Amino acid sequence: MPWHARLAVDYTLEAGRTVARHRHEGPLRLLQSLYPEGDASCHNVLIHPPGGLVGGDTLEINLHAGPGSHALITTPGASRFYRSDGAWARQLTRIRLDSAARLEWLPLESLAYPGCLAENRLQLDLAPEAEFIGWDITALGLPDAGQPFETGRWQQHIECGGHWLERGLIDATDHRLLRSPLGLNGMACLASLFFLSGSALPRDRREALLETARATLRAEGAPHPVGVTSPNPRVVVLRALGERVEPCSALLRRVWAAWRASQWQVGTRAPRLWSL
Repeated sequence: MPWHARLAVDYTLEAGRTVARHRHEGPLRLLQSLYPEGDASCHNVLIHPPGGLVGGDTLEINLHAGPGSHALITTPGASRFYRSDGAWARQLTRIRLDSAARLEWLPLESLAYPGCLAENRLQLDLAPEAEFIGWDITALGLPDAGQPFETGRWQQHIECGGHWLERGLIDATDHRLLRSPLGLNGMACLASLFFLSGSALPRDRREALLETARATLRAEGAPHPVGVTSPNPRVVVLRALGERVEPCSALLRRVWAAWRASQWQVGTRAPRLWSL
């Protein structure tokens, strides 16, 4: 029987402390709030006890951050989209930020198993002065287990309030897309990191975001093709391709830490869960 799980989280700033309140239906939970950086920033771990989605499953995640609040959300492990017998599995994430709110959406990678039919959708609505740092890391197939992505379909949708829209459909039979140098060139991991604002960013801030990312790439080196751009005044995006998840994930974490330190003047401490 397919699962249909829902989670709604509201963050509010109360006497200088960001407080999380949540409601859930089905197997989707939010663990205890943590404050490793002080009361202003609330860290949470989102868990899905079944560990993955099969055909017909749907996860709905609704996040709302009130004025001036700051939240960071991650996951304890990869999101797995398993082989389907014909029905689609879907994860739908909707994020709404009020004025001057900050939210960091940093889930671990999504694994598209061979034979999956999966949709991963992220929709964002940012009020003026709200800011968001998020990423998306997708791994196609299980190359280390000798299971390449030779069957199945993966659909991606990322949208920010009429200012940015990215949609893509990866069909395992589309060899031109998957193998061509003009496509994924045989790479199995696609990774994106994005800084979004509810107001147009001044030119100097956009240039600072771009240069911070480029300086990090020069200092650390990039494992595979990577680029960073600003398609409009509210958006800065870094994209990378890799043969494996780990180098891409490590790259995104370094740039994420540099961005939050330079733009928000907060620490670069990563969630403790990432080091376990």
